[in-house]
Amino acid sequence: MTGQPVGGVAVKTFPVARSEARLLVPALMFIALVVAAVASLGTPLITSVATSFHVSLGSAQWTLTVALLSGAVATPVLGRLGAGPHRRATILATLAVVVAGSALTVLPLPFAWLLAGRAAQGVGLGLTALMMGVARDHLPEERSATVIALISVVSIVGAGVGYPLAALLAELGGVRAAYGLGLVVTAAALLTAWRSMPEAPEGRSAHVDVAGAVVLAAALLLVLFLAGERNLWSRHLAVAASIAVVAVVLLCLWAVIELRSTTPLVDVRAVRHPAVAGANLAMFVGGIGMYLLLTLITRYAQTPHGAGYGFGLTTFVAGLVLIPFSVLGFVAGKLTPRVRTRITDPLLLAGSAVVVGGGFALFAAARSDLAEVFAAMGVLGVGVGGFSAAMPGVILAVTPKSETSSAMSFNYVVRSVGYSLGSAIGGLILAAGTGPGHLFPDDSAYTTAALVGIGAMAITTLTSLALARRRSSETNA
Repeated sequence: MTGQPVGGVAVKTFPVARSEARLLVPALMFIALVVAAVASLGTPLITSVATSFHVSLGSAQWTLTVALLSGAVATPVLGRLGAGPHRRATILATLAVVVAGSALTVLPLPFAWLLAGRAAQGVGLGLTALMMGVARDHLPEERSATVIALISVVSIVGAGVGYPLAALLAELGGVRAAYGLGLVVTAAALLTAWRSMPEAPEGRSAHVDVAGAVVLAAALLLVLFLAGERNLWSRHLAVAASIAVVAVVLLCLWAVIELRSTTPLVDVRAVRHPAVAGANLAMFVGGIGMYLLLTLITRYAQTPHGAGYGFGLTTFVAGLVLIPFSVLGFVAGKLTPRVRTRITDPLLLAGSAVVVGGGFALFAAARSDLAEVFAAMGVLGVGVGGFSAAMPGVILAVTPKSETSSAMSFNYVVRSVGYSLGSAIGGLILAAGTGPGHLFPDDSAYTTAALVGIGAMAITTLTSLALARRRSSETNA
């Protein structure tokens, strides 16, 4: 069977049988949900880790940062491997690494082993793009577009699923019990993949650009280090600026290496396509804004009443605030494929960015009642769900099927960096709004951060509208 022409060349699809497709679709969803939820386990457990392992909060923060870092580095590598003939083996091997890492987080080992386990768990974040590649290769075109959109959504809302469960288990049985959840679900994901993942279509090849992978890993390490070490910007500005310059130089060097390589890690020339470049810019700036609001709301909800604002929620109850985000995000993602029949993907990106901006405005204007905080989180979920569901359509419309995993992998690296910077920017604004001798920032600091988020979503909206205008002109031509 042949699919729609891509770049003027007809491409083959390799659909599985209908009975296998019924098993394949939930398997793809489940694996994407698991790897996202497990990677997010570090967020609600930072305080528990610091207490249990007798380390500082800054050190405990690395249980989250190291997972994001390993995921950002592994994603393009796995995307390239997933474009080749050994995609099934790559998926199974990666999940085996995630299971091994999950075991390290549960065993009574020193803190360094916990970090190693979290790094191994973070590698699983690279599987999301591979799940999209499987869907595009083995499902009918209309069905694959819907499934890819939902995979993108569950990779976001997975954090909302894992947060309250991990927090509850930590309160009941300690940090090891919480990480035990990760071991159970990752083992189930490995078994699911072993039984359901088909082989990649024949005739493909993929070689990993080792030099490009090393340079990209070094650049991302510096970027995420700067995002995680917020005190560096306030106390050692010159050092932080120097590291930022080195990171930019490494990223430029990586781009040169990729352009000269016959087997690039990421096809930089394809990334330079206006539609792909615009989508990645929208993802980067939008990711900053989306994660900024997510962190603002969860931190505000846990601030004790003594600060003059906040609700003093426990970690578990604060995790429940994420339920509107997850539920409404999934609903929005589920509805997006239907809306796409009437509205183009770039316009959906723009509309979703406006919705997220509305969440910022709501949080800035009304947050004295817990119901208002829930409402802001729900609005964020709708915007993020729609944005995540529409993003793959913008990129894959100009991407050959064989490059699905690689193209989406790069987009997910951009998203990870955007999320990390969003978290860092939020921390810096709140730190700047914390008076001398005060433990908590002034309430006005949250308003300032919300206004910055509105600006980020305005840029995202304008970028998406530019994409829509370009697509419209190409269609009319």
